[in-house]
Amino acid sequence: MPPIPEPQLDDLYRELILDHYRSPRNRRALDDPKVVGEGYNPLCGDEIEVHVRLEGDVVSDIGFTGRGCSISQASGSMMTEALKGKSLDDVRSLIAAFTRMMTDPGYTPPAELGDLEALQGVAKYPVRVKCATLAWHALEEGLNQRGDK
Repeated sequence: MPPIPEPQLDDLYRELILDHYRSPRNRRALDDPKVVGEGYNPLCGDEIEVHVRLEGDVVSDIGFTGRGCSISQASGSMMTEALKGKSLDDVRSLIAAFTRMMTDPGYTPPAELGDLEALQGVAKYPVRVKCATLAWHALEEGLNQRGDK
């Protein structure tokens, strides 16, 4: 199968982001979360709160609440889908990979990011990178407060 031309790929990625914005996955607060992280972007007013339930060191459930632009909300939705069922070590690894993908133009993201690669195009707009990484930073902050390093 030949590769998809870049303009068509951009359209597919845009549709994926809009789908997650219009129908966010795991958009809910969890009862009795073991990890809670909060993020706020003062530049645009986006707010995210991430809730995580753990079984041992595995994410058994994850949700997010908040409000904001399509990119911050889609990123939160996509993040929760990507991290459910992952170990905390894998979560930390994916946080680092996603953050690097958003800030290092020469970085080739690992296959583990899957659909999250759709957000890579946001890196072309530096002011929007904070929107895309807000949920990820909130989660990392929650993990750091809990002491999971």
